[in-house]
Amino acid sequence: MLEKLSENLFDKISIDFLRNQVMKNAYGNNDTVIAALDPRILLLWYLFFGLAPWFMKDVVLLLGMFLLVAALACMARIAPLVLFLFCIGVFTQTGYLLLISLFFGGNMETVAPLLVMTLKVAVVSLASVTVFSGLDPDRLANGLEWFGCPERFSFSISFGYRMLPVLMEEFQNILLSYRLRGNAPAKDTFVGKVRWFVYQVKVIMMAFYPLMLNTAKRSRTTVEALELKGYRYASQNMAVKRIRLASLRLGNRDIWFVGISAAWMAACVGFSWWVRGGML
Repeated sequence: MLEKLSENLFDKISIDFLRNQVMKNAYGNNDTVIAALDPRILLLWYLFFGLAPWFMKDVVLLLGMFLLVAALACMARIAPLVLFLFCIGVFTQTGYLLLISLFFGGNMETVAPLLVMTLKVAVVSLASVTVFSGLDPDRLANGLEWFGCPERFSFSISFGYRMLPVLMEEFQNILLSYRLRGNAPAKDTFVGKVRWFVYQVKVIMMAFYPLMLNTAKRSRTTVEALELKGYRYASQNMAVKRIRLASLRLGNRDIWFVGISAAWMAACVGFSWWVRGGML
C-alpha cells in the first residue's frame, strides 16, 4: 500500500506537471468570470481586500471576507497546485500555531488572536491569487498604467509574465541535459524513490545558474528587438498611450461585481454588529 502510494505521488510530481499547472494559472483562465472584468476594477478590489484585513480584528467580519474571496477563487478556476501551495503557506505561517494552541489546552483567549491572524493571511493571499490568475500581462500592465504607474514599471511586470514560458522552457531543457549526462538512481523500491527524489532536487539546484544565464541572454535579445521597433518612443508618446488604454471600458459585469462585493461586506458588517450586540 505504501509503495503504491509513493509510486502515484512521484509519478504526479514531475516537471511537466508543474509547468502545466503554472502555465494554466498564468495563461489558461481567460474564459472565466473574473478574467472578463475590467482590470481597473480588479486592482481596486484587490487593493481593498489586500489592505483592509490587516486593520480588522473582528472574526465574523474576517470570516465573511474569506467566504467571499473563496467563492471568487472558485469562479476564477485557480490551478490545483497553486491552491495546494496556498494552503501550505497559510498553514506554515499561522495555522500550525492555532493547532498547537488547541492541542496543548489553549482556550478562546489564545485561539481567537491566532484565528484572526490566520484569517487575515488567508484573505490577503487568496485575494492575490484570485486577481492575478484572471489578469493576462497586457491587461495588468494597462490597468497599472491607467492608475498612473510609470510605463516602464508596468511594462516590466508584463515582461516578467511573458518571460514565464521562456523560464519554463529553459528549465526543462537544462534538466533534460542533466539527465542525458547523469545517472539517476533506480526507483524500484521506496528507498530508491527517495534517493531519486533527492537526486532530482540536487539537479534542480544545479540548474539555477545556467537557467538565469540563458534567460538573461534571451531577455537581452528581446529588449534589442523592442528598441528596434521603437518601444522607447512609443512609451513616451501620449497618443500611443491613449490608443493602448482605449480598450479599458466598464461594463455591466463590473458594476454587478462591485455591487455584490459591497452588499456582501455591508451584510457582514451588519451581522457582526448583531452578533456583538447579542453577546453584550
